[in-house]
Amino acid sequence: MRFRHPDGSTVHLAYCTNVHPAETLDGVLAQLRDHCEPVRRRLGRDRIGIGLWLAKDAAHALITDPAALRGLRAELDRRGLEVVTLNGFPYEGFGAEEVKYRVYKPDWTDTERLAHTTDLARLLAALLADDVTEGTISTLPLAWRTHFDATGADTARAALTTLAERLDALEELTGKSIRIGLEPEPGCTVETTADAIGPLTALASRRIGICIDTCHLATSFEDPATALDALTAAGVTIPKAQLSAALHAEHPHLPEVREALAAFAEPRFLHQTRTATAAGLRGTDDLDEALAGTALPDGAPWRAHFHVPLHAPPAPPLTSTLSVLQDTLTRLVGGPAPLTRHLEVETYTWQALPAELRPRTRAQLADGIAAELTLARDLLVDLGLKELP
Repeated sequence: MRFRHPDGSTVHLAYCTNVHPAETLDGVLAQLRDHCEPVRRRLGRDRIGIGLWLAKDAAHALITDPAALRGLRAELDRRGLEVVTLNGFPYEGFGAEEVKYRVYKPDWTDTERLAHTTDLARLLAALLADDVTEGTISTLPLAWRTHFDATGADTARAALTTLAERLDALEELTGKSIRIGLEPEPGCTVETTADAIGPLTALASRRIGICIDTCHLATSFEDPATALDALTAAGVTIPKAQLSAALHAEHPHLPEVREALAAFAEPRFLHQTRTATAAGLRGTDDLDEALAGTALPDGAPWRAHFHVPLHAPPAPPLTSTLSVLQDTLTRLVGGPAPLTRHLEVETYTWQALPAELRPRTRAQLADGIAAELTLARDLLVDLGLKELP
C-alpha cells in the first residue's frame, strides 16, 4: 500500500510474511496464493505491500536460479503484491515448534550472516518495482548479549562495513539503493535505540541505520519522542519501522493479572519481560521466568515482548502498547518530512496467542491481518497522508 506524504514523497505500508512460516521457495509461493492475495482482496485494493521473509533455503534457491527469481517477481505482480522491504532477522526455523534463542543465530560475528544479507539485498534489488528505487532490510541487532565481547564487536563492525561496500556496488550495478536497519530487541547487544547510536555512528555509513520496532521500543519503556530525537541528533537514519504492540500489565502483583499473563507464556518464542524501576530497567529473558517467583519486581507495570494484534488488544486486566505505536508513528511520518518511508506491520504471533484467541482457519487469519492493515492505514490517513491507488 502506498501513501503520499504532504511533502510529496511516497510512504509504503506492508505486512510481514514471517507470520506464514515457509522455509522453501515452494512454500513462499504458496504463501502468496493462500495468504497474501486473500488479505489484499479483503482490503479491496489492486495492490498491497508485503514485507517478505526469505529463509536461508528459499533465498539460496532464488540467488542460484535467475529463472526462479523472475518467476517470483511475476507471481508477485500477478497477485497484486509489492515488495519494498525484507525481514532479514530470522535466518531459518522461524516456524519451528521452539524458536526461542535460535532466532539470534547466525549473528553478525558469523560470516554466514553477511553472506545471507548480501544475498537478500541482491534479491530485493531484483524484486523492486520499476518505479521504486529504494529497498530496505531489517536485521538482528548484532547479536544476543551473552558471549559478545570487544572482539565480537570488531568482527560485527567489519562485516557491516563490508556489507555497506557491497550495497554501494549493487546500486552502481542496478540503480537500486538498498539500506539495512539494525532492529533493537530486548536481550540483545543492542536492546534500545540508545544502544544503537554508538555502533551506528562508528560505522558512519548511509547504508546502515536502525529499524524501529514499536513493540520492542515499548517493551524497553522507551519514550518515542526522546528516542527519535536522539537518533536524529546523532544522524542515525531509520530505513524502516515495524508497527507492532507489546503486552502490557499495569498491576503485575495482582493474582488475576498473573493468571492472565500466564496464558501468553508459550513454548515457541521468547517473550522478554521488562519493568522500569528507580534503579533502571529490570527484566527477564522470558515471560514464564518473570511469573516464577521474585525474578522481576512487581510494584510497577510489566511489558512483555509478545506481538499482540494491533486491532485486538487482550481483554482486561491486560492491554497492549498501541498508544506507543501511535506516538511513534506520529513522530515518524506526522512531521514536515517522513523520518522513514517503509512501514511494516509485524504481528508474527497469531498462532502463539492463547488458544481461544488464535485464528482457526486461513480465512480468520486473513481477516485479522486485513484488520491490522486497516488500522494502520487509518492512522496514516489521520496524520495527513493520502492513500494512493
